Amino acid sequence: MQNRIINSVVIALALLLSAGVSVAAESKAGTPAEAKPAAKAKAPEKNAKAKPAKAAAKVKLVDINSASKAELTKLPGIDDATADKIIAGRPYNSKARLVTNKIITTGTYGNIKHLIIAKQK
Repeated sequence: MQNRIINSVVIALALLLSAGVSVAAESKAGTPAEAKPAAKAKAPEKNAKAKPAKAAAKVKLVDINSASKAELTKLPGIDDATADKIIAGRPYNSKARLVTNKIITTGTYGNIKHLIIAKQK
């Protein structure tokens, strides 16, 4: 019985000490000497995120409310029959209506949602 209590106390102390060490490490991370490398590490991430945003801006978005059948079939996962369904279901309040109206599947929508818009008149 006493061995179990002693073991429990030792384990509890070990956990408290390890938590204290991690708190001390976290407080040291805020020192000015370590803040500079962290800022340098974040800079490349910002540049990496900016490049895909610029690439996405160059892509011409297809308006599902006014696009021709040929423009719609250029989208990945959209065939002639699906393009006809999209045209027949117009107008759309939002591009997500393609899924809610069961025109396309959620998987197809996930592939094209960054390529389409639903302009309102």
